[in-house]
Amino acid sequence: MEIIRRFFQSPNGSFFLFGPRGTGKSTWLQTILPGAIRVDLLDPETQRLYQARPERLRELVAGRPKAREVVIDEVQKVPTLLDVVHQLVESDRRLRFVLTGSSARKLRRGGYNLLAGRLVEAGMHPFMAAELEDSFNLSKALEIGLVPLVWSSPDSAATLRAYASLYLREEVQAEALVRDIGAFSRFLEAISFSHGNQLNLAEVARECQVGRKTAEGYLVILEDLLLAFRVPVFTRRAKRHLVAHSKFYYFDAGVFRSLRPTGPLDRPSEIAGPALEGLVAQHLRAWIAYRQSDARLYYWRTKSGNEVDFVLYGQDVFTAIEVKHAAHVHGKDLRGLQAFREDYPEASVLLLHLGQERLEIKGIPCLPCEEFLKGMHPDRPLLV
Repeated sequence: MEIIRRFFQSPNGSFFLFGPRGTGKSTWLQTILPGAIRVDLLDPETQRLYQARPERLRELVAGRPKAREVVIDEVQKVPTLLDVVHQLVESDRRLRFVLTGSSARKLRRGGYNLLAGRLVEAGMHPFMAAELEDSFNLSKALEIGLVPLVWSSPDSAATLRAYASLYLREEVQAEALVRDIGAFSRFLEAISFSHGNQLNLAEVARECQVGRKTAEGYLVILEDLLLAFRVPVFTRRAKRHLVAHSKFYYFDAGVFRSLRPTGPLDRPSEIAGPALEGLVAQHLRAWIAYRQSDARLYYWRTKSGNEVDFVLYGQDVFTAIEVKHAAHVHGKDLRGLQAFREDYPEASVLLLHLGQERLEIKGIPCLPCEEFLKGMHPDRPLLV
């Protein structure tokens, strides 16, 4: 199978590598650190061994004195291992640990806080279009997303359908994160209608027939499992009355589509539009993370209805981006960007569309979305 070079750059020294299941953490580490001591806690027998005797790790390291790197996959499965890692880090500075995980939730009960000051945190995201180069296909990405496990599967559709079930079974149910797995499953579907929209948690709670506090707890679990994120409103030096609610996104466009119920009453655009917006969002998050930028991702919406889908704001970037699920751009599509530019003339503005041509309308660059995504590279500024 072809090895796809990832943009993720390994930090110096020991580090936590977080990322949702299937984003390629283990594959990347096997490529970069082929000679490392490896402990795979997804293997049930290995997990049982280390749950019974976490100090076994010390013995494993002592048995390979020439090894300088230790990889522990899915370390949240046995949080007590963190105490042993902490001792080994303190006793031998030559050792380098890479601890992968799909959730920091359980780690907070272990020695995570002690290690957090010594191990930096890094994140692995789904594929970016530029990582896939010529094999990237926008239509395919909008259907199945860019989770490496799914993208590289011989039967991507079946793998995607099984993905949410995998999380429910192995992360939520097995770890007893919720009392009512049925209610949590309904929540996953109900909140999918908020993907790419302002999040009204009270409405989501009513839809899945749970209390608001329960829904809040479910949302925290989703974020702890790295399955979802929220985008806050950009309020710096605001000149207009702005809305208060954050927008919600699943971490991957394909995962969103797999969880979003569909029926005869749904228009295709009700799903395809948020999927495209989410695909851009996940690229922007990855670009910021891999660039190791101080930039943050926001959106902008006034109470009068002017909106910009994304605002990137940091020392090296101030860009407003509108995403249109259409091949043709009309003047009304630019209203949000025009209003934002009036308030923030320092910002660059950009509209992404599904057409094939680069345009400039009313002084605003309008780029094909596929071209923009393919041009996103952590070593380069955004294509504007």
